[in-house]
Amino acid sequence: MKTLWLKNPEKHDFPAASDYLELLFTSVKAKRISNSLKKVKTIQKKAKDILRASEMQLLSKNNVHVKENIKKSKDGIKLSPILLVRVSHKLIIADGYHRLCSIYYLSEDLEVPCRIV
Repeated sequence: MKTLWLKNPEKHDFPAASDYLELLFTSVKAKRISNSLKKVKTIQKKAKDILRASEMQLLSKNNVHVKENIKKSKDGIKLSPILLVRVSHKLIIADGYHRLCSIYYLSEDLEVPCRIV
């Protein structure tokens, strides 16, 4: 199967992650976490495992962003890896929730490139 993913996250993913993380942490800590995500190696995890560990609900296939990412995947446009943060035995999806849900609809067993701090 042809890869659905870019090798590395796009530059705009890190500020997006930081913006989201500022809702959960101080802005200083959010920026520190985002900077850490820039430095760690990209690894692979199954879509179903990321979704389970994050305790997030699978978004509807009709969600505009999910639909858009499914179309990109089918059109051969590569998606950016997902940015994750571990906190107290929980996984926060700092950036890439819609991409994760899109891939899950293609197959929950697909490997998803991600960075975890």
